[in-house]
Amino acid sequence: MICYKKEKREKMKKNIPFKRGFWFSWNRIPVLSEQGSDFLGMSLRTSRTGSRLMRKRFSFLPHYVRLACLAGLFMLGACSQGTDWVQFRGEGGRGVSAARISPPLGIRWKIKLQLDDKPIWSFNPPVVVGDTIYFGSEDGNFYALDVESGYMRWVFKSGAEINSIPYADSKQVYFGSKDGKVYGLQRKDGTELWNFLTNSQVNSQVERYGDYVIFVSDSDAIYFLSPDGEERFSIDNPGWYNFTFLMADDIMYFATGPRVDRLGPYDINKREFLWFLPYREIAAQWYSFPAVKGDLLYFAAANGGAGMELAFYAFNRHTGDVVWEQRLEGFWNGLALDNNEIYEIFFRDVELLDFLAPTIWKHLVIYTGGDTQARAFDAKTGELRWTQSFDMPISSAPTIAGDQVYFGLMGDDFTPPRLVCVSARDGKLLWQMETEGSILSAPVIAGKRIIFGTDKSVFYVLEEVF
Repeated sequence: MICYKKEKREKMKKNIPFKRGFWFSWNRIPVLSEQGSDFLGMSLRTSRTGSRLMRKRFSFLPHYVRLACLAGLFMLGACSQGTDWVQFRGEGGRGVSAARISPPLGIRWKIKLQLDDKPIWSFNPPVVVGDTIYFGSEDGNFYALDVESGYMRWVFKSGAEINSIPYADSKQVYFGSKDGKVYGLQRKDGTELWNFLTNSQVNSQVERYGDYVIFVSDSDAIYFLSPDGEERFSIDNPGWYNFTFLMADDIMYFATGPRVDRLGPYDINKREFLWFLPYREIAAQWYSFPAVKGDLLYFAAANGGAGMELAFYAFNRHTGDVVWEQRLEGFWNGLALDNNEIYEIFFRDVELLDFLAPTIWKHLVIYTGGDTQARAFDAKTGELRWTQSFDMPISSAPTIAGDQVYFGLMGDDFTPPRLVCVSARDGKLLWQMETEGSILSAPVIAGKRIIFGTDKSVFYVLEEVF
């Protein structure tokens, strides 16, 4: 989230012109056959022809093997229930997937959402429910795509660009738009069930928490709606933009106070603040989405000037006491960047709602983004445990699957952008893959697939090769 001075607010409220309509370039590149994987001689296709083929292939196996296969398929079906990614930064907001996926990875399919090659600055993460991916785009469309093939199930047109992150429950998918509205759509066919008009752009995540649908409108308010779009209550937002928040134990980390320098955890039941951040001591332009583990609350802060100033914090989430902090200058690994170029990178980054969002792995808090270095801190003490430096700036926040961390690197005229995978244990580079454009926002890892978008408006779905 970022706070702009009063004189910049009117400029930020103006919509950037966007292209109406959309264009698909279907570039499906399955690593395995388009028909699906084979498991012990069985085709996993679900069509009638596939079912007959499965029975035919299945019949040659001994009885006890068939029973074992059926048990395996049942277990696979049960496990698939845990592969959904229904909210920003995944379950608990930690940026950790329940799935385990290992490189090498190949392209299952990819699509180009806009015809021109003009770079975009934001492509926030999708959500995945069952066999469908839901996400919004700078073209103003909200898409529902089949996760297996990229087939478009439906598309909904909003009134402006979409830079919010959706949330999906059993019946609806919710998202916000720069047209100032939050929408509730029927998941199965994209039918609009309701919309709610605010006084400004909605560039936050939209989250269903209990009986509330929660989101933030730029320099306007934090809204709490019912699931059918009726306002329950709101909190004034005097000057924050691209706002994100974490819900944990009925506490919002963070909410906006009556002044821009009053930012703190908010009890949504008692409707009161627990404490406020030391705003003047932190003195940052950007405050990241936080993460919680036990009694500790982790987040990062950044300033774009003077080579990029980065700060990493752990607070006691109940008392507001600082447990540890680390202040570092941006590390550029020999890149000849002047302050204007670094500031340009910073303003690109703050369009991403998960910029500098932490991820937690065992006893480590891991950060990527802001400069060319990934960092892991001891979660209890703040001691720097490992770093991994790259030849280009990091373009996204991290996501963890198993003991591996995935994130993106920017590119230039000589070095292609990449998706990289490092070890969560020591930061060792394990694998990398060139991408068409720099990855924007942390990859989503759902089941055996990695999903992300790039600044070239290309949307990827990757899967394990072996």
